[in-house]
Amino acid sequence: MELSFVLVFAFILPLIRAQVPHWGPCPEPAVQPAFNLKQFMGRWFEIGKLPAQFEKGRCIETNFTLKTDNSIRVVSSEILKGELRKIEGTGVIEDLKNPAKLGISYSYDILRLFHVDFAWILSRTRTLPDSTVERAKEIFANNNIDVSRMIASKQQGCDKTL
Repeated sequence: MELSFVLVFAFILPLIRAQVPHWGPCPEPAVQPAFNLKQFMGRWFEIGKLPAQFEKGRCIETNFTLKTDNSIRVVSSEILKGELRKIEGTGVIEDLKNPAKLGISYSYDILRLFHVDFAWILSRTRTLPDSTVERAKEIFANNNIDVSRMIASKQQGCDKTL
């Protein structure tokens, strides 16, 4: 049993090396009360993030669209090496009474033995005041999410043609 766990971990580790792995299940941070899911839908720009293997470019943005089955279409784009790349995923509202808690298909929680932190600071604009970014990091830290490796996203030169 122990050997198979080591093999699984050794196989998965290269996939998550840019992420922040931790033992145990995912944290359960507090969510925004009176969250309005419909107002959340739309275009968001990435301001900061914990490193993610699947995001290496610049001008990263995500568009959230509510589907008729109450799932959410999640389309993220980035410019990498002069090319526009897109990835599509699905968000699921785990509890309709708590719509601020979304499950997105590209997160990892392997057998609840360990998890990988993904954290983003998003904005409706390409920039935020430093004080707002620092406040967001404080909220993450207060919810047991390690932001020591958080990096600023590159949102310069995004409106130019490729």
